[in-house]
Amino acid sequence: MSAREPLRVALLGAGVVGGAVARHLTQRSDDMAARVGARLEVVGIAVRRAGRDRSELGVDPSLFTTDAEELVTRADLVVEVIGGIEPARSLILRAMEHGASVVTANKALLAEDGPRLYAAAAKHGVDLYYEAAVAGAIPLLRPLRESLAGDEVRKVLGIVNGTTNYVLDKMDTTGAGFQDAVEQAQALGYAEADPTADVEGFDAAAKAAILASLAFHTRVSGSDVYREGITEVSAADVAAAREMDCVVKLLAICERTEGGVSVRVHPAMIPRSHPLAGVREAFNAVFVEADAAGQLMFYGRGAGGEPTASAVLGDLVAVARHRVGGGLGPGESSYADLPILAMGDAQTRYHVSLDVADRSGVLAKVAAAFAAQDVSIETVRQQLVPADGPQAAESDAAGGHGAGNGARANLIIVTHTASDAALSATVENLRTLDVVRGVNSVMRVEGF
Repeated sequence: MSAREPLRVALLGAGVVGGAVARHLTQRSDDMAARVGARLEVVGIAVRRAGRDRSELGVDPSLFTTDAEELVTRADLVVEVIGGIEPARSLILRAMEHGASVVTANKALLAEDGPRLYAAAAKHGVDLYYEAAVAGAIPLLRPLRESLAGDEVRKVLGIVNGTTNYVLDKMDTTGAGFQDAVEQAQALGYAEADPTADVEGFDAAAKAAILASLAFHTRVSGSDVYREGITEVSAADVAAAREMDCVVKLLAICERTEGGVSVRVHPAMIPRSHPLAGVREAFNAVFVEADAAGQLMFYGRGAGGEPTASAVLGDLVAVARHRVGGGLGPGESSYADLPILAMGDAQTRYHVSLDVADRSGVLAKVAAAFAAQDVSIETVRQQLVPADGPQAAESDAAGGHGAGNGARANLIIVTHTASDAALSATVENLRTLDVVRGVNSVMRVEGF
């Protein structure tokens, strides 16, 4: 090893993740060299402002530079942790053109332009690794890309955003409202000052695109993913889930069916007996179903500087070993080229809460609206809404109570499996019924 030339490493970004990577590379340089078979020499760290005090990282201050474009041209290995689309994309492509293998944590870029990056890596004979782009420290992408390469993955179902999982967990366990739970997440550093990317599902959708692409050997972009965030999840939804012995989670769902590939991100009720239901706080977990392997579960810390740095360093060691050994890791596998199904084709169950008039004939009209779209009802129950307060009293939903034009009730319906298109049409029809005052909520039910 001592006779080998060091492998030159360029680090793009010195934020929470980049700083952790730089610190570990410095403090564990001997271990890294032993594992790789050559020393990893950091030749530069690209930052936006070179004069800032970064002494806590324990690296040579002369390594910091604002000239990222020049830096990537003199490296064997480039680690990109600046995020966003540009300048990250241009810097990665420039690095590859100059013969550098790339490790990135950039989920947004991979979801938007992954095929272009793969093509550039293949053209220039370099590696592109990105374990840290999904689920932080959890070893997930490499098992999909390598360990399960000989199997047929049927479904990937997961919690891949720690912020939203923390928010929904607090709403379930403490009764906190959505905004209060978000503020708690921000105070603990689990949520950004602007949490839009998390709570609106953009972050999870980008990760779902990456997971589906790997699992099904098909190019899936972020725009192919149906996306709903958690901003409309109410305390009433969480309470309704609890009554069904369920919990609400923001799920990334990637499924392979006879017709193609369905990829979606949305809140859903799952039974408390499901492995994902017990995923608490800001943790992530992904459930994988494959023909031969059966059911697999991956669980751990999905975000944060240290967990994400762990995944980055694992990739860095892998691509460095390839340099030493003269090989390459697997590239893009998109041979299946399966069609991407529209959300309307997705099949699941639904929990529908209706504000209805409390009189005879209501249930018959509501049931007819479901039957018209061939949506089968599994269970139905009614909660009376008394005029003197918000507390509901349960009653038999089979008949009305003839309490007069002003009497109201909540009708809670859970369906059997149906297509999203059929359910959407049913909801639109329900809104037109004279006995329906409003559709309180519609939530998908998964995992049964």
